[in-house]
Amino acid sequence: MSREEAKRRMEELIALLDRYNHEYYVLNQSSVSDAEYDSLMQELKALEEEWPGLKDPHSPTSRVGGEVQSEFRKIPHKRLMLSLGNCFNEEDIRAFDRRVRELLGVEVVDYVGEVKIDGLGMSLVYEGGRLQYAVTRGDGVTGEDVTQNVMTIRSIPVRVKETRSFEVRGEVYMPKRSLEEVNREQLAQGKPPFANARNCAAGSIRNLDPKVAASRKLDAFWYYLVNARELGIHVHSEALDFLDEQGFRTNHERRKLHGVEALLDYVREYTEKRPSLPYDIDGLVFKVDDMDAYDALGYTAKEPRWATAYKFPPEEVVTRLRDIFVTIGRTGRVTPNAVLDPVRVAGSIVQRATLNNEDFVQEKGLLIGDYVTLHKAADVIPEVVAPLKERRDGTEREWRMPEECPVCHMPLTRVKGLHYCLNPECGSRKIESIIHFASRNAMDIDGLGSSIVEEFFGEGFFTDIPSVYRLSEHAQEIKELDGWSDKSINSLIDAIEKSKGQSLERLLFGLGIKEVGEKTARMLARRFKSLDALMEAKEDDLIGIPDLGPVGAKSILEWFQNPDNQRIISLLREYHVNFAYLGSDQVDVNSYFYRKTIVLTGSLEKYTREEMSEILEGIGAKVSGSVSKKTDILIYGPGAGSKLEKARALGIELMDEKTALDHLGTMRG
Repeated sequence: MSREEAKRRMEELIALLDRYNHEYYVLNQSSVSDAEYDSLMQELKALEEEWPGLKDPHSPTSRVGGEVQSEFRKIPHKRLMLSLGNCFNEEDIRAFDRRVRELLGVEVVDYVGEVKIDGLGMSLVYEGGRLQYAVTRGDGVTGEDVTQNVMTIRSIPVRVKETRSFEVRGEVYMPKRSLEEVNREQLAQGKPPFANARNCAAGSIRNLDPKVAASRKLDAFWYYLVNARELGIHVHSEALDFLDEQGFRTNHERRKLHGVEALLDYVREYTEKRPSLPYDIDGLVFKVDDMDAYDALGYTAKEPRWATAYKFPPEEVVTRLRDIFVTIGRTGRVTPNAVLDPVRVAGSIVQRATLNNEDFVQEKGLLIGDYVTLHKAADVIPEVVAPLKERRDGTEREWRMPEECPVCHMPLTRVKGLHYCLNPECGSRKIESIIHFASRNAMDIDGLGSSIVEEFFGEGFFTDIPSVYRLSEHAQEIKELDGWSDKSINSLIDAIEKSKGQSLERLLFGLGIKEVGEKTARMLARRFKSLDALMEAKEDDLIGIPDLGPVGAKSILEWFQNPDNQRIISLLREYHVNFAYLGSDQVDVNSYFYRKTIVLTGSLEKYTREEMSEILEGIGAKVSGSVSKKTDILIYGPGAGSKLEKARALGIELMDEKTALDHLGTMRG
């Protein structure tokens, strides 16, 4: 077979296999037998092996999982992936409809109702009829490139008829049946089952090995054509029909709805239908069908005004409250926790739930041994709702906050309704302090999670924060523990060594100084440039820092004056931990933005809003999250909504991203 013949046959095979994939995974039908499909796939694989230079990167053979990736690259979204506002009841839905009608000046609005898939938000970008990349929602501004993993989902087309550029958004999810199969395999291998389909789907897509995603039998629904109007489509329901025509799998539980009463009927219908669906949904979504109305309706800071999500009431279950125990956090705060009979709620097994504080337990009237109702607040956090007093049999007993810390046995102190262990040598406080120090937003020590910190503290390898940097002294002892090898030990020690080079702001946040969060740590690092300079600061120097104030200033001064903390600093210095701010930006008194209060809104292209905030703060500006009379400049990008409107009404200087970058140009290049 010549090269041209091979190329022609490969193109024929790809077209056939793409067609059969679409029939099977999207249309739920097939015009060929499994044997014929497998035969064509094997023929294509053989040709690709013989002619590797002719292999199409989007070949069906690539959809079974490729090479393991080292990391996911970050991709900024062309347009923000905003979240939706929420409705929780009939009153909220009527209020949403009323706002839409008032803004549009009409009596009745046509909507599209769709089920809200409980999955992982995803965006696909197509150019020239081919999938270019798939990116997760991330923070709505920037996501992760997971193209190789998404290509393992057979229902997703890698080639489409439309050659113009377009972006489509949807949800990757795991069908209920797939979760059952995966969990059977997990149990057969002696591994714990996955708690719910959403977590399994998200973990599969974000696994660096595409073969994992391929093995999990994921699927996806697509619900929004981002640039529909650029393609001449002005109605959302027609945009979904267009996606159908292009080979995308859209959800046909959708419905065109005329007026608010139709919305409420749709809610009632799917409240009943929800359990019978072959996938998990956590609500419904209502969108204005006329996409030309979107400009008039606009956006708030975080969400579009032309759409909303109805959230189903939290699922409530009944279980037994077997016991209550307390935990001690790094600040010494004491938190009671419920021990429950295991129960499945909102897709996962729950055995523990926080009870917040002593007053919470007493106000609820909880007794150990009670049957209680339980739900997940916002479908995430397990929360004990109330005891079922009618089911009490007299064996229940009252719970009281212990008088002493269960770890160090020192007396507990009650302050403003909360209990604290004030002993700085308390083992639990030290463990939590080390966990915080090693966390991603602090010193970012890869591999040093909570369970390992607890294990090493119990073994005596860790005693406080500085002892983390002496872990190499215990390498031989660690090797004798279950699950540790030379490779894993060396990897952790290398991560600890690497953390010594982190910039000052991470160290300040990691030390757990009261009133010093991430943002304050960044401001302190930029202002003082080194830990030594900060330690020499006076109260007046600190009070002048935006948003810090006298309480924060006092807390910082007291922390550095504490002899125990001075010992920690001395040891960290001895272990060569970096004490300097490593940011390259400098305060520029000649900058257009110097000492001005700036608000950012919309989707910025060159930098994310977080990056732009850091640049501006670094040259002496103050970046605020809300528009007020004190705002000097509003920098905006595409998708800007209410902040832009408010700034315009207040007569605040408006600046698009290009103009802002021009002002920064001589410094940033």
